[in-house]
Amino acid sequence: MPKTHVTLHHQGGVTMIEVLVALIIIVLGLLGLAGMQVRMQQAEFESYQRTQALILLYDMVDRINTHRAAASCFAFTTGTGTPYLGVNATATPSCGAAVGATDAIASMTEWNNLLQGAAESGNAGAMVGARGCVSLNGGIYTVAVAWQGTVDTSEPKMEDGTTTINCANGAYGAETRRRAVATTFRMAVLD
Repeated sequence: MPKTHVTLHHQGGVTMIEVLVALIIIVLGLLGLAGMQVRMQQAEFESYQRTQALILLYDMVDRINTHRAAASCFAFTTGTGTPYLGVNATATPSCGAAVGATDAIASMTEWNNLLQGAAESGNAGAMVGARGCVSLNGGIYTVAVAWQGTVDTSEPKMEDGTTTINCANGAYGAETRRRAVATTFRMAVLD
């Protein structure tokens, strides 16, 4: 019986293909992680800005309550020539010769500076494009702080969900980039 030789053909490159497939899977996973990291940083920055806005919002409420005698000086609108304080604000509103008007104007100037980032020396700067608004309607004060967000979202509304917060309306290009927080309060009459 003659001997037959079986020739084995060695498959070359199979291991190389397996390594390449594994590398592709690893790269896709790392890209996914990088994308999640970017989203987390955006969310953290938005959260930081909202926190700073709330601090400034309640700071103004405290300033109004502190200067009760000149509380009406704090209300300003487009009709008074000052639609908002903060970034690109031309001046703080004047309030005439009301009792405590000088202190009220100084307090609004301080708040204006805080909106513009004057607290950055304390490692707590303001938001991007921060603006603040105070209005008085029927004895009810509305204090709002607006800023520019980094991603699109819905138009800012009051707590009732239907009333739009108008502070710095149209100041940031698309309204979906404008963020705002607001609160309303009635000045207590202390006799």
